Amino acid sequence: MPRALSFKARDPDATRARILKAAKAEFAKKGLSGARVDDIAARARSNKRMLYHYFGNKEELFRITLEDAYAGIREAEARLAIEKDDPVTALQRLVRFTWAYYIANPEFITLVNSENLHKARHIKGSDRFQELSRPFVGRMRALLKRGAEEGFFRSDLDAVQVNITIAAINYYYLTNRFTGSIVFERDLMDKGALEERLTFNIKTVLRAICTPETLARIEDNA
Repeated sequence: MPRALSFKARDPDATRARILKAAKAEFAKKGLSGARVDDIAARARSNKRMLYHYFGNKEELFRITLEDAYAGIREAEARLAIEKDDPVTALQRLVRFTWAYYIANPEFITLVNSENLHKARHIKGSDRFQELSRPFVGRMRALLKRGAEEGFFRSDLDAVQVNITIAAINYYYLTNRFTGSIVFERDLMDKGALEERLTFNIKTVLRAICTPETLARIEDNA
């Protein structure tokens, strides 16, 4: 009887959450092929039996870890509520958010890199991933449409291309920070360098998206 009570007292949601957190750390550090189920279970203060019970196998655990990682950034982005801002402010906040999120969550970048090595085979058939991605593109499409209608943005912009540009302009700098620091002979992660880069990124995106008249007004206000 005490053993049965102990089993019932376990919190399956907490156990599952611990395993996912541990998997995120191990996969981010070692990739899918390098991460070991034993290490994930140990980090989660669990065992392989429970891991297999909740997630089936390592491949499935990796897929769910990826989905959770994307859910994290998409949910945080939605909380920005950029639809309440004027279009230019919304765009600036979105670039700032992406930059800050990548810096605060380096494991997101390494997980994405790892999945690209596998040619996206884990998320390719994921319904959850599509559910996360469509609102993301939809928000940008709505922002660009609103900005064009109000005369702030060019009218020939593709929401997918703009999303890719914002991600890339922030992503590349951080994924290449070690080699870049050698190539360009400066500490790319110095606080001043990070602030300088963010300012550059915002200006670059604005110049690609805003009309000349909007850019002139921004310069005057600055």
